[in-house]
Amino acid sequence: MTFPPSASDRLLSVYLTLTQYPILASRIRELMRQEMYSRNILDPQQFMSEATAKAVQSQEREGLHHPLFEEAAETWENRKGLVVDQLTDFYFASNLNFDLLNELILAVLTERGVDSEKVLYEFNPETAPLELLFNQGMMIEKMSASERAPYEARLREIKVVLIRNMISDQLRYINIAKDWFTISDLAEIRRHKLGHGRIGGKAAGMILASRILKEKANPKLKETLRTPVSFYLGSDLFYTFLSVNNLLHWNDQKYKDEEQMRHDYPLIVEDFIKGDFTPFVLQYMETILSAAGDRPLIVRSSSLLEDSFGTAFAGKYDSIFVPNQGKPEDNLCALKEAITRIYASTLNPGALLYRRSRGLIDYDERMALLIQVVEGQKFGQYYFPQLAGVAFSHNQYRWSKQIRPEDGFVRLVWGLGTRAVDRVGNDYPRLIALSHPTLRPSSSAKAIKRYSQQYIDLINLKADRFETLPVRQVLATDYPGLRYIAQIDQDGFFSSIHSKIVDAGPEQLILTFDDLMLRTPFAQQMQGLLQILEDEYRSAVDVEFTAEVVEKGNQPQLLFTLIQCRPLTYFKDGKENQIPGGIAEEDKIFSSSILVAGGRIEDINYVVYVSPEKYHSLNTPSDRHQLERAIGKLNAALDGESFICVGPGRWGTSNPDLGVHVDYADIYNTKALVELSGTDIGIEPEPSLGTHFFQDLLEGEIFPLSTHIGEDIFNHDFFVNTSNHAGEWLHNENIESLKLIRVGDFKPNFHIELIMDGDSGQALAFLVPNKQGVNEYNQ
Repeated sequence: MTFPPSASDRLLSVYLTLTQYPILASRIRELMRQEMYSRNILDPQQFMSEATAKAVQSQEREGLHHPLFEEAAETWENRKGLVVDQLTDFYFASNLNFDLLNELILAVLTERGVDSEKVLYEFNPETAPLELLFNQGMMIEKMSASERAPYEARLREIKVVLIRNMISDQLRYINIAKDWFTISDLAEIRRHKLGHGRIGGKAAGMILASRILKEKANPKLKETLRTPVSFYLGSDLFYTFLSVNNLLHWNDQKYKDEEQMRHDYPLIVEDFIKGDFTPFVLQYMETILSAAGDRPLIVRSSSLLEDSFGTAFAGKYDSIFVPNQGKPEDNLCALKEAITRIYASTLNPGALLYRRSRGLIDYDERMALLIQVVEGQKFGQYYFPQLAGVAFSHNQYRWSKQIRPEDGFVRLVWGLGTRAVDRVGNDYPRLIALSHPTLRPSSSAKAIKRYSQQYIDLINLKADRFETLPVRQVLATDYPGLRYIAQIDQDGFFSSIHSKIVDAGPEQLILTFDDLMLRTPFAQQMQGLLQILEDEYRSAVDVEFTAEVVEKGNQPQLLFTLIQCRPLTYFKDGKENQIPGGIAEEDKIFSSSILVAGGRIEDINYVVYVSPEKYHSLNTPSDRHQLERAIGKLNAALDGESFICVGPGRWGTSNPDLGVHVDYADIYNTKALVELSGTDIGIEPEPSLGTHFFQDLLEGEIFPLSTHIGEDIFNHDFFVNTSNHAGEWLHNENIESLKLIRVGDFKPNFHIELIMDGDSGQALAFLVPNKQGVNEYNQ
């Protein structure tokens, strides 16, 4: 579906182009009128009559009551000439295309004896209208290699200006994109874009990755790649929405304190949902719905900073599914609400505090939108992709020494990829180390079953809504591709499915994805895809994708759709991180032996501790919410101090029953998050690898660790018997489950050092004397 530029856009482009030729503009407009006369678009007499009438109207607007007597003939002729020029531009923009204008300009320049090389340099790309840039760029691209050589620098300049104006102004992005995009590529983006603003980081990453793979992938991999149907709403439409609906007074949210941000946000959402759009934007929404047919849509945030180098904004803004199964007017209402909610999410406290922590609070962060047809297949009354997930080109958290970090890993699910990127409740995606795709973190049959995917996110077409359902309620023996995603549980032994006739009930089907790894080139192709993108991005990357296995004859073929790509942050450690020997047992605070990355944290003076027993005794959501807010206040108060957080279950989980329900805005000043597990303490640790929350930790250089009480070291005396200083920092607010431990209280003149040895997979936090130059454990 192509979005034609609006009449106002075309008129502005004609005007701006002609300003490039202040002396020749009269001659060019004369040819424009002749062209319209010859095509019977205008009648010469009627056109001049209209120009005279409008010139008289302009006199009256400027306070002249007797036009023929109050204005000198010279002034009148000048006035009428300006009106003629305006009408010429208007009728030409309304009826003819920009290519013709370019031909007329070239004709006038040729009359002046200007050669073709000078024509190419006749305008400034930084100030020229987009039509002129596209026309000149296309002209150069169509030249033969020998003709084009003198103009390569000019072509590069045009591409950079177009990328910066339409896609992204991030320099690291531009430095890569200018080597890949052609003018034709950029024109295709423009045909699917509404508005003058940029399309934002998420859209920018997706289209650049697709362009790179289209060129660099080997023929076999190239055959497997598909491009999602996408539409872009430019960032300028965000401010238009605010202005039209009198919402600009909310723009100062980013400068308010956290408490006020959280108080205001529900009101902001309410105000935004009540907002409406200009008729032109509504028309475009209807065009998108028409192009989608009865297929579901997803409206995705694509802010200007999103998915850029070092600031992924992972999960900070909303993305909303629009099932698109109702009446046309209902589908339009759902699409409108999705857009308004995402616009509102620009001002959500989590995003604003993230920006503040990254030094980006003063950036003019406008929200663009990426609207895509949801990739997937229909199964009964449900719609979802066969496979979806997130893949990382670098795997820092290895569960076996055999795993090669540089080969990357995948977090894979059946159904919509939301369960792969969000740290959900008691559910587990399949973690795949691409160097050893069949090597699991847990190998026993009991563990494989326990840590298999239990729920699926999908779109219920009949109910016209997004839903989360138990896998057993949806998975059936007639599901296409069942043999690649599931195995049969036969009394603790998992057997592969070799026939379309499956002698098992849904309760016996376990999502293992083992046969996908064994019978298809999934791991090899994904590894190759990631390597190409990492090489061209000059950075590790992560991608979100959907995939489908289709059988041609007896051979399975994979089809991949890339829906997102962004630079990946990971811990880069240049120090030796071997844990020293000879440490006294009473000086050991805690240890970890689960998915440890290499690193070191020195001079830890405080520990924020959530007591497992007291946390699990919190009975109401209000009590837990009070704890979350207190942790957030401590995090802000301890800015500049070196501290870590220790608590039960999963930090950052969406389910408070399974751990401390906080987001990045509550813990961004900490140096490490330690998750406690064990009997009656917290659930078995589930790696958050690849989730949005995990990406936040990487960017903030916050190390995630897990301590299993009963197997790892845990110094009860330190955590239970040391004094609590939380009240001093929270203005005597009493939260029984929350404790702030000052390390020096446990052992005066000592601090904690946390060493994480990625090679051995071990981490230890232990006490070190404050005195510089004295470290008895290293002697």
